[in-house]
Amino acid sequence: MKQAQVWIGRLTLALWAVGAGVDAAHTQARLVLDSRQARPGDTVWAGVHLRMDPGWHTYWRNPGASGMATKIAWELPEGITAGPICWPPPEKYGEGELTTYVYHREVVLLVPIRVASNRPPGRLTLKAKVSWLECKEVCLPGSAEVSGELEVGPTRQASAEAGLIEHWQQRLPREGSALGFRAWWDAPAGSSRIRPVVLEWGGPEATRPTADFFPYEADEFEVEALTTRLPSEPQKVRVRKRVQTFSGDWPTELAGLVVAGEGAEVRAWEVRARVAEPGGPTAGLLNSGSGTSGGFSGGLGWVLGYAFLGGLILNVMPCVLPVIALKILGFVTQAGQNRRQIRRLGWVYGLGVLASFAALAVLVIGLQAAGRHAGWGIQFGNPYFLVGMTVLLTLIALNLFGLFEIALGGRVLDSAVQWAGQQGAAGAFFSGLLTTLLATSCTAPFLGAAVGFAFVQPPWVVLLVLLTVGAGLAFPYVVLSWHPGLLRWLPRPGPWMEHFKVAMGFPMLGAAVWLLSLAEAHYGERIWWLAWFLVLLALAAWLFGTFWQRGTVRRGLGLASAVAVVAAGYVWLLEGSMQWRNPIVGGAGTASAASAVEGDSIAWQPWSPEAVAAARAAGRPVLVDFTARWCLTCQVNKKFALEVPSVRAKLREIHAVALVGDYTHFPDAITQELKRFGRAGVPLVLVYPADPTREPLVLPEALTPGIVLDALEKAAR
Repeated sequence: MKQAQVWIGRLTLALWAVGAGVDAAHTQARLVLDSRQARPGDTVWAGVHLRMDPGWHTYWRNPGASGMATKIAWELPEGITAGPICWPPPEKYGEGELTTYVYHREVVLLVPIRVASNRPPGRLTLKAKVSWLECKEVCLPGSAEVSGELEVGPTRQASAEAGLIEHWQQRLPREGSALGFRAWWDAPAGSSRIRPVVLEWGGPEATRPTADFFPYEADEFEVEALTTRLPSEPQKVRVRKRVQTFSGDWPTELAGLVVAGEGAEVRAWEVRARVAEPGGPTAGLLNSGSGTSGGFSGGLGWVLGYAFLGGLILNVMPCVLPVIALKILGFVTQAGQNRRQIRRLGWVYGLGVLASFAALAVLVIGLQAAGRHAGWGIQFGNPYFLVGMTVLLTLIALNLFGLFEIALGGRVLDSAVQWAGQQGAAGAFFSGLLTTLLATSCTAPFLGAAVGFAFVQPPWVVLLVLLTVGAGLAFPYVVLSWHPGLLRWLPRPGPWMEHFKVAMGFPMLGAAVWLLSLAEAHYGERIWWLAWFLVLLALAAWLFGTFWQRGTVRRGLGLASAVAVVAAGYVWLLEGSMQWRNPIVGGAGTASAASAVEGDSIAWQPWSPEAVAAARAAGRPVLVDFTARWCLTCQVNKKFALEVPSVRAKLREIHAVALVGDYTHFPDAITQELKRFGRAGVPLVLVYPADPTREPLVLPEALTPGIVLDALEKAAR
């Protein structure tokens, strides 16, 4: 249906062009034969040679999103029969939903011509009417009547065009059973008319970086041209495409070409495979147990399992440790309450986590609907989010230090952490929100593959997977709230809790300083104005707590002083001197790749696809680290697994190139590269062998020097 709409539009332009007197002779056609004389029973190769003017193109057997395949209607003498058209591999033209499969400059469409064994000798004329659609800015229908002479005689004699036909015969697709072509659905069938499918094949020549799958035409469904490259085992290619059904029935088999190379070096193989359902024998984790896989292409059930496990592991990542400490303190406080209240607060905390992940899913879906790219931890690339979170965590830390208290319903909570760690439902819900906000700056094992899968799926899958991550993150606290007997190992409530509350202010303050350092990438040296504003905020908190909350006289003056200090700090430091609403466009972000590597022992260079290709063309392995300043997992990997003496020595030994891709501000080029490898965010570490025909090794999210050294050793072989 989509093809028909686009084709009708182009045909309208064609009719307008003809009516306006536009010259339609942009393609010339002629008939060529590989033999001028053939024996009875022989097969002669005929070719329709199309030559297009510069910039014009004609179409393959599957035109793609629009267009019309070239047709040949034969007029043959008795005893002469023509076989089907043998199509050379086309080129992919356009992008996104408007991608087509075309021929530029020239093409020879080959057809086997069979001479009957009882055909008497004599000269024959072979005729055909060729019709095509030729396109540039407009599309014009074209046609020509072509003919060629063939003599049936006692011997086989080559024609003057035999060399041309042999050249195009060599470009025809080969039989592709040796590629091991497989296909399986990447999601269960639902109400949507679009469903993702994963395709996989192998072979030295068929796994070049440009390798792709070009589907054959079909009336009941369409395989969209857009391709997402997935991580795969060595000497294999794995891609994801989307299938749109017009009839409501999903195809059980897919056929087409595996195409690799470009221009005169293009090679193609004809492949066909039955499409397996999710969770079937072809679904599963890549390189299971190898320690070098970061992608995932299993069924939805496996994805949800990995999403839950990844969310569970997030609880021990450094991003959420400050909130975890507060939750432990909250459990101690709850030990004396009745079980119904404890369970209620556990559910409310879980609801806060799920609400945060639902909001994140809505943000991702909205960005994708607007044609924007979304990634895990996307909010950390927003300067206003960083400023707001820095101020919020500073206030929480000051509250924990006792400078002021948060009162709920006019009652000051005693012996527990207020707000982020207090006992009430509002505090439990807020703790869930805060946990999610901090947790999304980390990527846990199993999480990257699951989220990477979700972010290229329909909206309902995005929502389901992210809610499952949230369920894993909230699971330990909900379980503890329903089984308070598990908390017996915690000390009993007592005066120590007040000291512990103050101590927990320091990691919260550390988190605020960390966020402040991330904001520096947006504002450069002006970040110091925010730091001074935080000092005034601390002064205002002290005035508020000392003279308003705990004072007995001149309480109004204390409140007014606190408000005045905050207002003056905002007007003079943030709004006035800092011009906060005008971040440095590009600023530190455009130079972040360079600044991130300054002083490092490894000679990091900025990442780009061209840099990878140039290094491999020079015969050098490549280590690529996609990282971000807000990603704590990335920083841990860098400090303890990459920037270590053994890895530096190995890089020098194999003469490798080290590239860093800075994802701090979510550049589109890196977002696309992450999606190509099935990831929705950083960290992503790749090791490219020097041989361009070999696929890169995808390392897991959490690295050790041994994993990196093993991958570098494999790349050097």
